[in-house]
Amino acid sequence: MAKETGRKLIAQNKKARHDYLILDTFEAGLVLTGTEVKSLRQGRASLVDGFAQLDGGEAWLHNVHIPEYTQGTWTNHSARRRRKMLLHRAEIEKLVHKTQESGHTIIPLALYFKDGRAKVEIALAKGKKEYDKRQTLREKQDRRESDRAISAVRRKQRG
Repeated sequence: MAKETGRKLIAQNKKARHDYLILDTFEAGLVLTGTEVKSLRQGRASLVDGFAQLDGGEAWLHNVHIPEYTQGTWTNHSARRRRKMLLHRAEIEKLVHKTQESGHTIIPLALYFKDGRAKVEIALAKGKKEYDKRQTLREKQDRRESDRAISAVRRKQRG
């Protein structure tokens, strides 16, 4: 069988970019069981309630839902178990110092395969207030309207 190359996205947490201000991102490997990997290869996972926690010099991913593998037997995994993340010591220490500041948390942004290995993109984030969320939405809407106006002008110039 040929080796996988490139990046294959499994799940993405789109709401996280709306609810949090992303300060820094990291790529971490995941320690998974066989049935978890098979379930991920079917493209099934949810990052909606997920968060990361640092405990005793190790990084753990909580509440990420990887459903049980349908052809699995008694060896099947628990869908919402905590999973160990593989990060460099310096990255863990940086995250420890940053999360001790008020309002900072670690959230998963994306779950994907990179060259055949399961990876998770985590972010050091700060929660947004309601008015910040409205401001972000307004900026996005303004950007979309300006892009439409520019493309309309270009179409008019060509035609």
